[in-house]
Amino acid sequence: MQNIVILTGAGISAESGLKTFRDSDGLWEGYNVEDVATQEAWKRNPSLVQGFYNERRKAVLAAQPNAAHLALVELEEKYNVYIITQNVDDLHERAGSTNVLHLHGVITRSQSDVDSNLTYPIEGWELTANDLCEYGKPLRAHVVWFGEQVPNMDQAASLCAVADVFAVIGTSLQVYPAAGLTQYVPQHIQKYVVDPNSAHQKSDVKVIKEKATVGVPEMVSKILNNR
Repeated sequence: MQNIVILTGAGISAESGLKTFRDSDGLWEGYNVEDVATQEAWKRNPSLVQGFYNERRKAVLAAQPNAAHLALVELEEKYNVYIITQNVDDLHERAGSTNVLHLHGVITRSQSDVDSNLTYPIEGWELTANDLCEYGKPLRAHVVWFGEQVPNMDQAASLCAVADVFAVIGTSLQVYPAAGLTQYVPQHIQKYVVDPNSAHQKSDVKVIKEKATVGVPEMVSKILNNR
């Protein structure tokens, strides 16, 4: 059975009503990312940071998987499908995808302030100062902040290296280290890009210039019908 590896970014979840992590003005939901997405911010004002992610988590839980998320599930009927996502939401899992690797964490889980390997599911949307890990230290959102290592990069690179089909959906590949994953993809395989603003012109890349809810079902149809 062939391996299909799919790299997704904010564009696939935007149509479910979730904002991109970092817009062109350097803001996320009206906040400077330096004030809510760094270790320094957490040490300086933990209540602000915790409140910010509580609101983002509430939005994620209220959102629903869209046609793009659901279309990718269809591929699992005929292929081994591996989704590598830069998104911190859980919409791929809720749509039914069974192999999802989160590069930047997942906001519906918490992690220990002193050991990022200690993660816990969150009941509901809110973390408070009273929520502690097994070491008695505060819990924070399980999200990779600026300046922190991306722990799943090696696993993601290994998946890319064994792809028979590779697709990029909803990301401009401007953020490293995730953007560097394409160098591990075998050159000879079929590649897809779903992006209404894509500038790709390589002959071995099939570009679908549509938003995700239109372009991903189209891509899935092409793959299933070997077109």
